[in-house]
Amino acid sequence: MSRLISRALAFGLLTLLAACATAPKAAKNTSKTFTTVVVDAGHGGKDNGAYRRFGGAEKIATLDVAQRLERNLRESELKTVMTRSSDVFISLDERVAIENSQKNAIFVSIHFNDSRRRGIHGFETYYHSGNSSDLANRIQSKLMTIPHSVNRGVHTANFRVLRLAYYPAVLVECGFLSNRSEGNNARDAEYRELLSERIAEAIVEQRYGPGVYHASPQVAAAQPQPANAGHEPAPAAPQH
Repeated sequence: MSRLISRALAFGLLTLLAACATAPKAAKNTSKTFTTVVVDAGHGGKDNGAYRRFGGAEKIATLDVAQRLERNLRESELKTVMTRSSDVFISLDERVAIENSQKNAIFVSIHFNDSRRRGIHGFETYYHSGNSSDLANRIQSKLMTIPHSVNRGVHTANFRVLRLAYYPAVLVECGFLSNRSEGNNARDAEYRELLSERIAEAIVEQRYGPGVYHASPQVAAAQPQPANAGHEPAPAAPQH
């Protein structure tokens, strides 16, 4: 009997150790000390993401905004790593591995939203770890300075790239491709530059404080069209 009990205890200990080995590490709070920004362009390759007549394929818009963001951050002397730099498929596990392989980093994932209701519009920012809350709120606040923007809020989410991150990680929804106005904006190069500038400004201020970031002159020319009026924003359920 004692031998059976010993075996049971040993098996239980092994099970516990295995569970601990696969559990995500607690996110390190590098939100004020980071030197690297991992820029993640959502979807790609065989994964179009959302695809709408107004906004086209999400994977194209996310890559363009991410590339512009990466350039703006490098110009601000931050090290950058991109999960993808072309139209290729990168699995969620690969994205997690890339973000967690960096030292003293943060992770910013770029997406566009979608809804069956065309009147829904606005920006959202998601995070999982409490260490990511300040960065998420700062990005959302900067996006709200874009003319005609609608604030759909900052929310917690269980997305894998956020949940398994070792460092502060956020996911930014840059408007709804399903909305005529925001979908058309997503196709516009100047507007995508404006999105990248606002997100870059938030990241640089998060690291170095206000007044450090200087936007490029072309951003002043980006004047987005107002989103559809007369519709109340309603909760959406993005899946990433």
